[in-house]
Amino acid sequence: MPELTPEERATRRDAVGELGAALRELVDAAVRTEVPLDRLAEATTAARELTALLAEDLREVHEIASVDDPDSGQRWYSPVYGPGSPVAPPMIVEDFPDDGRCVGHVTVGKKLEGPPGLVHGGVVATLLDHVLARSARGAGHGGLTATLSVTYRRPVHLGVPLVVTGQLLSVEGRRATATARLVAEDDPGTTLAEGEALLIALRAERASEVFAKTGRAVGAWTSKAARS
Repeated sequence: MPELTPEERATRRDAVGELGAALRELVDAAVRTEVPLDRLAEATTAARELTALLAEDLREVHEIASVDDPDSGQRWYSPVYGPGSPVAPPMIVEDFPDDGRCVGHVTVGKKLEGPPGLVHGGVVATLLDHVLARSARGAGHGGLTATLSVTYRRPVHLGVPLVVTGQLLSVEGRRATATARLVAEDDPGTTLAEGEALLIALRAERASEVFAKTGRAVGAWTSKAARS
């Protein structure tokens, strides 16, 4: 796949984001619909036609998207925040690298439901895991999650604007420790869930092995990660 110029990548990112938004609307409708059987059949046919259109040129499973920047960790199809992902909530994150902190805003819809009306517990853990890693990476300490501890304080409701904050606590060599907290935007004093993680930065040679199938240099998960 030829590498895009910055201008080409920006243009494609806009298009990918528009498609992603449309697909998120489609997924939301698909998990909430109660239309008659004949309309379900029509929708199934239309979905397969759309799949055939997009499948005309596919990346291999390990290939990095042309809109991504693996050196800084920008992933346009991230299941947490990716503008192009049909399954992402998506989360909007602001980084504060000077104090090792990041703040995410997200509203989780029906497609990520666990118990009726509530966000799936695994999704809550995923949201926390993302800001835990991002708080470290934003401060220049990339790494993969080695351990993740999640405490669920209260049920997290669908359709409620949430704030998820990650805070880098310490760095010792390739090891970084971070904490995260999830609250409702309109009730910031009540903790709904919290997490703590140990993140291990890969050595450059190990990163080359782990990400060898991508065929690209991947720097965001090493100790020299750039700000995303």
